[in-house]
Amino acid sequence: MSWFESFVLGLVQGLTEFLPISSSAHLRLTAAFAGWHDPGAAFTAITQIGTEAAVLIYFRKDIVRIVSAWFRSLTDRSMRSDHDAQMGWLVIVGSIPIGVLGVTFKDQIEGPFRDLRLIATTLIVMGIVLGIADRLAARDEAGGKHRAVKERKSLKELGVKDGLIFGFCQAMALVPGVSRSGATISGGLLMGYTREAAARYSFLLAVPAVLASGVFELKDAGEGHVSWGPTIFATFIAFGVGYVVIAWFMKFITTKSFMPFVIYRILLGVVLFALVGAGALSPHAGESAG
Repeated sequence: MSWFESFVLGLVQGLTEFLPISSSAHLRLTAAFAGWHDPGAAFTAITQIGTEAAVLIYFRKDIVRIVSAWFRSLTDRSMRSDHDAQMGWLVIVGSIPIGVLGVTFKDQIEGPFRDLRLIATTLIVMGIVLGIADRLAARDEAGGKHRAVKERKSLKELGVKDGLIFGFCQAMALVPGVSRSGATISGGLLMGYTREAAARYSFLLAVPAVLASGVFELKDAGEGHVSWGPTIFATFIAFGVGYVVIAWFMKFITTKSFMPFVIYRILLGVVLFALVGAGALSPHAGESAG
């Protein structure tokens, strides 16, 4: 991998990690369209450490408060009813599904799941799911002629059951094209949470899973055509761009819907199917040398 490739892929990772459009799919597609080798699951996981570092800094006050309360709750029973302490446990509980499934399906994630036809399918299907979830949220918020405005849930109402459902939604993002934020936000909206609550928990829930995945994949970094230098460079690029994107996205969702992302996902999936169907792009483009 050249330094230019690592710069572009780091940029793509930073731009797409927090948007509900799938960063892993875009890394895969960028390499395929450019005629580069597939960067691989290890490169993706390690560069995601950069974007998660952006989450740690952006939500630093929330994270410090949650971690502090969680540790105190281990020895102080009175702290166990504290919302921040409970959030700590809920993040742990919600991280279990992706940890178990990630290890179980590791070979598939690094192989068959990277087929461009599967990516096109997940882009379209999850785009439709996100559109439905967003429409239901908008209907609750706006009400109607014969329908009162329905108050949506905040994170203070999050329990173990919903935390696990969020966790299983996040685990779906092991398949490129699903999108970690897209799946968890869709799940949150379908469970009745506000856009801001679903997005905030989505980002907090991703921290332990992504950091653990990145550390786990460190042993595979530098193998094949992807060397350590470009991987680290891409990770720093992803961090800088990711911080800007997450700040913009959290402001965007307070007043806007997810429909632009829904339309983009569906159009990209259709175009991808058309290119593969016409023979202009191989469903395994770049994999042979990866």
